[in-house]
Amino acid sequence: MSTAGKNSKSSRRNAHAKPAAKPVQGVPPKMLGSKRQAYRQAQAEDRNRDYEDETPERRVWRAGTMLAPVPVVLVSCGGAEGYQPNLITLAWAGTVNSEPPMLSVSIRPSRYSHEIISKTREFVVNLTTAALARSTDWCGVRSGRDVDKFASCHLTAIPSTQVSAPTLAESPLSLECRVKDIIPLGSHDMFLADILAVTVREELLDKKGKFQLAKSGLLVYAHGEYFLLGRRLGSFGYSVKKK
Repeated sequence: MSTAGKNSKSSRRNAHAKPAAKPVQGVPPKMLGSKRQAYRQAQAEDRNRDYEDETPERRVWRAGTMLAPVPVVLVSCGGAEGYQPNLITLAWAGTVNSEPPMLSVSIRPSRYSHEIISKTREFVVNLTTAALARSTDWCGVRSGRDVDKFASCHLTAIPSTQVSAPTLAESPLSLECRVKDIIPLGSHDMFLADILAVTVREELLDKKGKFQLAKSGLLVYAHGEYFLLGRRLGSFGYSVKKK
């Protein structure tokens, strides 16, 4: 093939080629190839955008429970006061204090577990995983008044260390809690509780005893749907650490 022919084909390819990416302030060009640096590039572009000239439009919705994603947990209760072990799926759960460690769960008064926890004043918050996704959903739409949820889902109730409520053996991490206060809020009552103990499955700890979050495959809940947690992007304080 002649040199002219080669040059002609090369010119046609170059005509359709994508323009080279513009350098981004604060991101070394040699580091833009990896996924991590692509993420940093997007952050840098966001910081450099002039919002005075380009104000994104926003739509106003009525007030609602749109804070998401949130943990979706299986709360185990019963095992005392004549109640058999039971499970309830909750998304309204979260940490409320560090010292002393405390959390809260919010439950509708009509739910069977509300009655149980109000009487026994104890429960266990069990984190859920992809392997528990179907059972997690099922336990949220069935009542313990009618079925044995542990048996129906082939789940295992094991003794807890500090409370009468059982721990879910299949959960990667469980928090044993005792109710400190019950606060009526409207549609739900909030159970404010002290965290008395935390138990973790041994195979999810590394050699240094650190909980391996990525290995556990934790679930989260957002607007009626379940999601698997994605890849790690950073750690607390990484934005101010010296490189």
